[in-house]
Amino acid sequence: MTSAFAGNAGDAVALLVREEGTRVLATLIRVTGSVDLAEDAVQDAVVRALDTWPHDGVPPNPRGWLTLTARRRAIDLLRREARRTGKEAEAMYLRGDDADVPESVVRDDLLRLLFTCCHPSLAMDAQVALALRTLGGLSTAEVGRALLVSEATMAKRLTRAKHKIARAGIPYRVPPDRELPNRVAGVAATLYLIFNEGYAAGEGEDLVRRSLTDEAIRLARLLADLMPDEPAALGLLALMLLQDSRQHSRRTLEGDLVLLADQDRSHWDRTRIGEGVRLVGDGLRRTPTRPDPYVVQAAIASCHALAPSYAATDWAAIVSWYDVLLTVHDTPVVRLNRAAAVAELDGPAVALALVDEIDGLADYPWWHATRGELLRRLGWTADARAAYRRALQCGMSRPQARHLERRLAELSARS
Repeated sequence: MTSAFAGNAGDAVALLVREEGTRVLATLIRVTGSVDLAEDAVQDAVVRALDTWPHDGVPPNPRGWLTLTARRRAIDLLRREARRTGKEAEAMYLRGDDADVPESVVRDDLLRLLFTCCHPSLAMDAQVALALRTLGGLSTAEVGRALLVSEATMAKRLTRAKHKIARAGIPYRVPPDRELPNRVAGVAATLYLIFNEGYAAGEGEDLVRRSLTDEAIRLARLLADLMPDEPAALGLLALMLLQDSRQHSRRTLEGDLVLLADQDRSHWDRTRIGEGVRLVGDGLRRTPTRPDPYVVQAAIASCHALAPSYAATDWAAIVSWYDVLLTVHDTPVVRLNRAAAVAELDGPAVALALVDEIDGLADYPWWHATRGELLRRLGWTADARAAYRRALQCGMSRPQARHLERRLAELSARS
């Protein structure tokens, strides 16, 4: 057949393979019960697709092609293991696509495997890291960036998590329905970080990775439908919808970053804002004594979404919500975001003092970028330039980098 991607076949096929490969991996983990085996089999299928599809054309059912190829590769790998030949290889032949799926209220393969990855025997950071790497489709570097550690550190954590799974004999199977509530925290954290990587990509030419934000919202909606009384599920979906409502105003036609203060609010998605605000209300009613962190973050996003203009934003309310958030989710990034809000309420000098008190963000580009912005507002040009340069050294997407480079150019013009 003729390729549908003539002229830019390689890039288009690579994107398609990446998007479909994650779902195929979820299926193979379910079928084989092994992360390593599934990853090896899917990687082989991906290589074959990248070799053949640009020339022979994309098959009518790309995911089915990848799944069948990966399944065959898994059988070959099992055959090569002397201790596992025969019986297990035969089982691989006999299994149908859905024959091994236990009865569960979780019907989506990716969401099912997210619950599977978030095993309570693993530490929370290991659960999230494994789920991000395996099912979120993020690279080890991207997972490390999401969890604010180096790529090398994250690689070691992932290896330790897999070894613990192997030593303890932790099964990769869908948990019984009664165990699902105990795994919501890990699932929610994973979806939150997948959305964040899509909403503000940490590297590359694009500010936004729509495939990640769309998939995170889809899975968050399934989670909220599955657990309509779970505040974390409601708050997470609300937060994503409110953030995503601004997607059409966050970039110029050339792909450059548009700051919140400069966005055209008439382009914001009022349907998503309305749904998000309703979900915030539902989440707050379900947490009358101890608020859920996602619900509180969604409440902050609501303040921005409902403000008719940047100048009319209720910064006092936003800072108050951040104070609430710190009581249930005190992290360096939350403190940094609170300081940015304080800058609008009490001025850059007060905010800068707060930023300089935050520990643990020496390699986080937005700590340095925030300092640069506050120093720029205070007129401390040399210090602002140094902060912006340090932020650029930490790494970010090209649209974000171009924004800081323009700031540096403006400061140089003043000198």
